[in-house]
Amino acid sequence: MVIHPSILAPSLLAGDHAQLATSVKEVAALGLTWLHIDIMDGHFVPNLTFGPQTVKALRPHFPGLYFDTHLMLEEPHRYIEAFAKAGANSISIHIEPEYDHRATLSKIRELGCHAGIVLNPGTGADAIKALLPAVDLVLVMTVQPGFGGQAFRPEMLNKLRQIDAWRREQKLSFRLEVDGGIDLQNGVECRTAGADTFVAGTSFFAAADRAAYARTVAQW
Repeated sequence: MVIHPSILAPSLLAGDHAQLATSVKEVAALGLTWLHIDIMDGHFVPNLTFGPQTVKALRPHFPGLYFDTHLMLEEPHRYIEAFAKAGANSISIHIEPEYDHRATLSKIRELGCHAGIVLNPGTGADAIKALLPAVDLVLVMTVQPGFGGQAFRPEMLNKLRQIDAWRREQKLSFRLEVDGGIDLQNGVECRTAGADTFVAGTSFFAAADRAAYARTVAQW
């Protein structure tokens, strides 16, 4: 199994929505390589955010950034092609809605993107165990998705430990990502539990020294 270095993926959701490109420039200027983009449909989660056009508009200006695209959609299989064509590098889909998860993950890869599977806090790790060989990333939500600024749920650490144990047992190399209330304190706990990719929104954009924040995460 590959031990991945820590990656910080700032969340566009917490940036300045009146100046999205400026927020992304701040991320790129720090030498960070990932940008997390939350896509919400107002059905699966009670909020609306960005669509494929936002990804498409940002892509030419930031060709070197890895667009980590998280689809919080009731029917994600209907939109993966649009996001792949718009410039997503990875597309992560939730296990909770009813659709053909395995076929959708396969299609994401066919479209040239990395494929991710996501679990909400109330969903047990067993729900995705059979899909682990078919993914490049597992995202464990550490808050109920829909809105930024929520408090981290420490009980999700056990879920990270379980998924990391399966990763080791099966000698798989997917990245293990966390998203929701992540900061420089609980992020260390998540790293110890097996996470290697950290989505930070509110805590990153509110940091007095974002460069120091990024350096700290890189050292985990």
